[in-house]
Amino acid sequence: MNIVRSSNREKQQKRVVIVGAGPGGLATAMLLARSGVHVTIVERHARVGGRTSTIEQDGFKFDIGPTFFLYPRVLREIFADAGYDLDHEVPMKRLDPQYRLIFGDGGQIDATSNVERMERQIAAISPHDAVEFKNFLARNRKKLASFMPVLETPFEQWSDLLKPEMLKLLPLMKPWLSLDGDLRAHFEDERIRLGFSFQSKYLGMSPFRCPSLFSILSFLEYEHGVFHPIGGCGAVTSAMARIAQEMGVEILTEEPVEEVLIESGGEGGRGKAAGVRTSKRRLQADAVVVNADFADAMRKLVPGKHRRKWSDRKIENKTYSCSTFMMYLGIDGRYDDVAHHTIYLAENYKQNLRDIEELHRLSENPSFYVQNASVTDPTLAPKGQSTLYVLLPVTHESAKVDWARETQKFRELALRQMERIGIRDVERRIRTEKIITPAGWSEDFGLFKGATFSMKHSLNQMLHLRPHNRFEDVDAMYLTGGGTHPGSGLPVIFQSARISSKLLLEDLGLETGWATSSEMPMGDDMMQVAS
Repeated sequence: MNIVRSSNREKQQKRVVIVGAGPGGLATAMLLARSGVHVTIVERHARVGGRTSTIEQDGFKFDIGPTFFLYPRVLREIFADAGYDLDHEVPMKRLDPQYRLIFGDGGQIDATSNVERMERQIAAISPHDAVEFKNFLARNRKKLASFMPVLETPFEQWSDLLKPEMLKLLPLMKPWLSLDGDLRAHFEDERIRLGFSFQSKYLGMSPFRCPSLFSILSFLEYEHGVFHPIGGCGAVTSAMARIAQEMGVEILTEEPVEEVLIESGGEGGRGKAAGVRTSKRRLQADAVVVNADFADAMRKLVPGKHRRKWSDRKIENKTYSCSTFMMYLGIDGRYDDVAHHTIYLAENYKQNLRDIEELHRLSENPSFYVQNASVTDPTLAPKGQSTLYVLLPVTHESAKVDWARETQKFRELALRQMERIGIRDVERRIRTEKIITPAGWSEDFGLFKGATFSMKHSLNQMLHLRPHNRFEDVDAMYLTGGGTHPGSGLPVIFQSARISSKLLLEDLGLETGWATSSEMPMGDDMMQVAS
């Protein structure tokens, strides 16, 4: 099909509605506005950012979901394409150590990108494994560089897997291995392997089931750093929303979308998205972008008759990530001897994972994560006070766990667990508190089954087997966020925004108004953020 490119005047006449003001929706809005499209974002909550937003309570500020920024390169490019400087708009501090790992089986590592220091810490636990750290970095440096084009490309059919460039990746990606299996080539000690594979929890998966590809997650941390945006990750989405509005984007908050308007006229008898109906109005559009949890949004916003491939039954039969039990605590005083990020890996880590993924029950000795951000960022709490963000991975919603009954008991367990990393006497010092359970993620944030990382990133739910960026069931509908290709995690979500925006503009016959990622350098000069 020949596409006639529109003039700038014609571009201004194109209208796009984005459902959801999460990071993917905001990035898409910036890219489309840069290309001359009239964009309206419709958000159900009073604040922008989705789960990447800020809770403000009694003078304390907490990130709701993501608590650190990894691989800012993609968002830096999006800001630059919009005519802004990410580092100026949202100052970030590179953390060293990146986080503290405490092993229930004994040992501790203050993870750092300083190779010599890291080798010494690994050697204190497993001398053999220390010499493999550089080999791990070298191998994954090559893996990331080879796989980067995949993260920047849409996958819309199985034949995309047969492209020569994809077939060449097989020996490097080793899809037949799990993440833990892949790491066995480098590290003998299970604690060290866990230290380089717990990042699979960013995808809501076990390292014993997560595909070996995702060793690139820990590599990114060591190669390119872990960053704390001053003000928290919610400061990033707040800046994106402000910039989007400066670019002419209209953002409607406290206005839930109730239906995607679909008319006839799509190819092959499919329907075609023509706008949305909200709780307050109807908004007509040339295209609709859905930046909401895929499984929940499709079942609620798109009638089943318009979903040939993604029926309710198919959506329900997919496998979903774990959920999280969250505690946001405003504390009197500080815990200055506790790291900014601490991950406690229980001695029964494998049983934890089995409880979550197979048995769907609560563990008696759960692993957990604590962010003690006030040791880095004084803007988050009143003077002399601090914030604690406590996350315990748990099963997604299941009939086996009644959170109305279990919340208080699990809260007490979480407070006891925190003593294992040096956070004692915390309950007496709590000045404000908020808890979110899997039921809360489902009810308040529209996450199907309360699964905080959407569909699992198993091999049968990746690439062309994940919901497509150009939604295959309805024409003029596009997806962005963790539920579509390439997957979860902020850098990858921003890539999904770029992929979906390019497809949308191509279908509307419009030119992109920004540089392609291949025109941007990948060297470390792109990654340096002032501490």
